[in-house]
Amino acid sequence: MENKKIVVFHTYTNHTKIIAQNIAKKLNCDILELKPVEEYSKDYQTVVDEYQNNESDKKTPKIEKINVDLSKYDEIIIGSPVWWYTITPVVRTFLKENDLSGKTIIPFATNAGWLGRTFKEIKSLCPNSTVKNEMNIVFTEDYRENQLVTSPDEIDNWINSL
Repeated sequence: MENKKIVVFHTYTNHTKIIAQNIAKKLNCDILELKPVEEYSKDYQTVVDEYQNNESDKKTPKIEKINVDLSKYDEIIIGSPVWWYTITPVVRTFLKENDLSGKTIIPFATNAGWLGRTFKEIKSLCPNSTVKNEMNIVFTEDYRENQLVTSPDEIDNWINSL
């Protein structure tokens, strides 16, 4: 039987979405974008001011209803931007609200070079899952550029290994 995969992601500047769509296309698998019920400000500094000091409380905002039956999937490829050295609050909500026991979780993170404890937090939120093949994908600090630092070949090799 074929191993069913889905790419689940949250994006803020679209970097994570670009990678997620690339993965879904190359692996010919389903894709699900996680969105907060209340959208984040388009102004980056406002988001920084609002969330940077709240990171210690591990906020879990309400997210839009997921119209996907996760039980159909064996592997969940989960993508998150890195906010203050860890996953976004939206991804945290998804991992806390969905039982992914017995599934293989393949996380990828998009960031400007500060991965921090991103993959450790995913592992701690998925204690009954196998978390493996993590991929850190680095973009330049100017998020408007959509410029990769990580080589496209390295990303393609990682996707092809999944």
